[in-house]
Amino acid sequence: MRLLLKLSAENCNQVSINNNYALSSAIYKILQLGSEEFAAYLHETGYRSKDRTYKLFTFSINFESTELSYKLLTLKSPRAFLNISSPLIDDFIKNFVIGTFTQQRLEIYSEFILTKFRIDQAEIVTPPNFKESMYFKMASPLVLSTPTMTGDKKSRYFFRYDDDINEIRRIFKQNLINKYEAIHSKDYVGDGISLEWDADYIQQAKIKNRRLSKKVSILKDINDPIDIIGIYCPFRVTGDPELIKIGYECGFGEKNSMGFGMVI
Repeated sequence: MRLLLKLSAENCNQVSINNNYALSSAIYKILQLGSEEFAAYLHETGYRSKDRTYKLFTFSINFESTELSYKLLTLKSPRAFLNISSPLIDDFIKNFVIGTFTQQRLEIYSEFILTKFRIDQAEIVTPPNFKESMYFKMASPLVLSTPTMTGDKKSRYFFRYDDDINEIRRIFKQNLINKYEAIHSKDYVGDGISLEWDADYIQQAKIKNRRLSKKVSILKDINDPIDIIGIYCPFRVTGDPELIKIGYECGFGEKNSMGFGMVI
């Protein structure tokens, strides 16, 4: 299920462009007001599959009108729109809605800037009809990665759209299967799923010299930011509608609870 929160900035007309961690923290704070126990479980434990943990929610925020100056967004309009999505209706969605009615405020604190938003309205977004072939645009970057070594230090390589498509498809599919198994607590036995980038969009982006990847800094520690690189390109998915639905509700790819992988 997906919720749309309509917001109005109250105290400040600036927001850090690297607001993913701050927004994720704000969402957990609202969730705590619905259920401290569930919020703690989700944050500290989460849902496990194949030795990996999934939070099973994602989000993205859009501002009605902004100007970008270095790392700051200046809000030319106070209005903003926050989409939040999760398949966990009885736990995540219900408790988040309770939290929004209890607090009616959302605060983003990042890079020493605190922006307070009033929650004017919360509404359920009608989901699409999930079919065996669907086309999606990115509301936030799609993150896919694999372990690598930098010198003698372990790190991760973040895929770009023009990397090996077979490897991208493998990781993309396995991520959705893991989420399926985390949600349903059983092995996945379906036919899987495949991904195809929008070739026309890529061609137009190259003509206009527009980047198809985006780097976002996760500012859990402002002195030691974690840089995440995601793909910003529409794609078509073909295969099991159940996995497509999971991608739509949880977010496709990785780092969903930090606001990556939401599609429209």
